[in-house]
This record gives sequence, C-alpha cells and structure tokens, in this order.
Amino acid sequence: MEIFRTVVDIPESPEKLSYHSSLFLMGSCFAENIGKILAENKFNLSINPFGVIYNPISVGNSLKILMEGKVFTQEDLNLSNDLWFSYAHHGKFSNLDADICLENINSQMQKASLELANADILFLTFGTSWVYELLETGEIVSNCHKQSSKLFHRYRLDVDEIVKLYKELIVSLSLYNPSLKIIFTISPIRHWKDGAHGNQLSKATLLLAVDQLVQLFDQVSYFPSYEIVMDELRDYRFYADDMIHTNTLTEKYIWSRFVDTYMEKDTLTLMKKVKKIISAANHRPFNPDSESHQQFITKVLLDMSDLENQFPSIVFDLERSRMRKNLLI
Repeated sequence: MEIFRTVVDIPESPEKLSYHSSLFLMGSCFAENIGKILAENKFNLSINPFGVIYNPISVGNSLKILMEGKVFTQEDLNLSNDLWFSYAHHGKFSNLDADICLENINSQMQKASLELANADILFLTFGTSWVYELLETGEIVSNCHKQSSKLFHRYRLDVDEIVKLYKELIVSLSLYNPSLKIIFTISPIRHWKDGAHGNQLSKATLLLAVDQLVQLFDQVSYFPSYEIVMDELRDYRFYADDMIHTNTLTEKYIWSRFVDTYMEKDTLTLMKKVKKIISAANHRPFNPDSESHQQFITKVLLDMSDLENQFPSIVFDLERSRMRKNLLI
C-alpha cells in the first residue's frame, strides 16, 4: 500500500497493443477518452461508429448490425422537429435531409464492418444498465434524441439479460473474426440522476455481468478503469466542475495505467518518436523563413516518411500539411 491511497492491482495482460494492432472501441465515455489519446498517438483504430452508446444492449445490437452488414433505409429513420434520425445512432448523424442522414450512416457502417472484421482487439465500455425501450416497437434505443419520455419504458437490465446476449454475441464475433480479443471496461462516470444507490446498483449489475463473461471466455478480459477511479482516485480534485465527470488529470492517470497494462517497451519507444514528430510539427518558430528552420522542417518531414514506411498504419497527413505550408522550397 502506498501512503494515503490504495493502488488497484492490474495483472499483466497477455494482450499487447502495438502500432501493428488494429483496435476497435465502442461504448461510453471511456471508449471516447482512451480512443482520443490512442488516435493522437497515431494508433490504428475505429471509435464508436454509431456515436457514444451507454448501455450493453445497444452496444451489442450495434455489433450485430456491423456483422450483418445492414444497410439502413428511410424506414429505419424517424422524423422530429424537421430532423431525420436513427434510434440506433447518436445525434451527430441526424440531418434535415433523409438522404444525407442515410449516406452518413451507411458509409460509416460499411467502413466499420470491415474494420471490425480485421480488428485485433475490441474494447467495449458499458456506462449504465438502465435502458429505454421504445413502446411502439419494443426496441431498446441507443439514443432517445430528446423525444418525449411517454414514448419509452425505462428499466434496469439484470445480470442474466446481459450475460445471455453476450454469450451469443461473443460466439458470433469469434466466427466473424476468429482472432479477435475482447476487453471490457466499466465507465467510472456516475449516472447521478438515478441517485447514489441507483447508480451503484447499475454499475454492480454491469460488473457482475462482465465478470461472468470473463470467466466463460478465454478471449475476454477486463480493464478496471472503474475501480481505479473509485478506489485510487477517491478525491474530488480528480473530477470536473460538475463533480460527476472525471477531469484531464484523471484521464491522464488512467491512460498511464492503460499503457502499463497493454504496451511493451518497443511500443513505448515508438510512441515517443511519434510524439516527438507531432511536437515538432506543432512548433511555432520565431523566424519560419530562416535557413535553420527550413532545415528543421526538411528533417522532420523525412522522419515522418521514414516512420510511415516502417508502420503503414501511422499517418502524419495533418502534420505534414501544416509543415509544408512553411517550407520555402
């Protein structure tokens, strides 16, 4: 035990991430936060092709859609306040034009289906066991799109419902992508509208369900982001102003534990090189036209090309474009 805090013990994971890995992240805020950092470090990944999803049923249904290669039509959309939307997708896909809405959805679905089929590791993050069932169809929606609460029946899933769905789903995923490994996490973000006790019941349901799945399948494991925040970081200085969401300090700490768990020395060394190049590309020179800075740009551009040739998944297009704007030759 360290002074003034207990440290969550995380066993060394046999699943290691590298710049050769293809990663697929789905679920709530943890998927977004970790995915953002992975993307910033130029890892090869897909993040939430449906947008943020909080409950395990919607996450599971989304994976089924990708495996089936479903093509959405206007019959799958709803119209409210002049906006076309899908209950299976986040509001960022909504549009005044149904055709544009469908184009955005289907282009993302087609791309994500292929990425899931080729992924090495699937990260699934559950946020809550509370769901909204659309009364008209019995469908559990991923997003209510600010529709009237009268349209939905809200209830909490039980452990058996989640386990039953994912036992079948994991078998299907193994057939769809035989080499796929699955890592579950539970979001540490509290759903406070259910109250302190209600939130704990919700998280406990998710934890119990995931634990059963880890015991049942060799390719399934668990990363304790929830426990890290609840046990190691038990102080409101690790939270945002709303006292509910975690802040940047917390995200950085969880990232450090994530790195320790899933990355080997060679990957860390390469990640440092990537960060160095990104930092160089973001550098604002005092005199951009000087000979020394022009030489600096040329060297960094060569370093970019060298890494991209060694690791095709690493792409510096944005950084290269920014640096070339200052190149006089």
